[in-house]
Amino acid sequence: MTIGEWLATRAPKPPENLAARITRALGPAASADEGDTVIACLDATMVLLASLRDDPDAGREVALDLLAADALMTYAFEAAAQDPLTLSAVAKGAMWRVGEVAAELEL
Repeated sequence: MTIGEWLATRAPKPPENLAARITRALGPAASADEGDTVIACLDATMVLLASLRDDPDAGREVALDLLAADALMTYAFEAAAQDPLTLSAVAKGAMWRVGEVAAELEL
């Protein structure tokens, strides 16, 4: 099963425009093996967050990107929860990565 196929099995299903934005954010990774879901979703989340951080004119028009980042992070943890022994390490890694994105914020 691919990551895209795995996402299609999630319930509840996101609105169509959000699902399309999630798929677009994943890019080619949507066709990767479902075993790569955690890292692919986290990678896509970080790209979205960095793009939002780097857009000084961002306003309401980027709300869908923010929702997609949130959904991708949620999917990453949902996939990670399938192996509870790794969940703590995934959480620590995700917090570190989000912190790195925030640390690069130019004030």
